[in-house]
Amino acid sequence: METKKRLVMSFKTELGKKVSISVDEPREDISQGEIKNAMQVIVDKKVFSDNGDDLTACIDARVVETNTQEFDLA
Repeated sequence: METKKRLVMSFKTELGKKVSISVDEPREDISQGEIKNAMQVIVDKKVFSDNGDDLTACIDARVVETNTQEFDLA
């Protein structure tokens, strides 16, 4: 079984739309403060946009862990 982790950060755009940005395999020891600061930098410096719609606010962040089990059906 393979386990993967992703940091999913959600933002609000100028038009009120929710947009998520994912980072694969975040550091195990990443802190809430580091995530919050990074998200605020993304908003303040307008690093990303959604079809020209700037990100204006941080909504939430979470680490998602996915377990995948493959079956050989041949």
